[in-house]
Amino acid sequence: MTTATEPSTSLPWWRFPLVWLVIGLPAAVVIASVGSAWIAIHTSDSVVEEDYYRKGVEINRTLADKGLMPAQTARNHAMTPAGDIPVPSRIAKP
Repeated sequence: MTTATEPSTSLPWWRFPLVWLVIGLPAAVVIASVGSAWIAIHTSDSVVEEDYYRKGVEINRTLADKGLMPAQTARNHAMTPAGDIPVPSRIAKP
């Protein structure tokens, strides 16, 4: 027990691990946010082409012409038994 007449033997503030946790975590967040802002400012945004829908339709037609199923049909029938998969020639073309 420490009395008022004894000198305190406490450690300096930087010797406590909790202090570094309280300082370090917010500092890490600030550094990460500055890095994210730098990346956002200095890199260009990818631009979606104006005719993206037409290109998607062309891809589906190309796949149907090659006898391959369109992506959505294949996705919907990924776990379907092979005998129940629709034949690509029966798939309606837009």
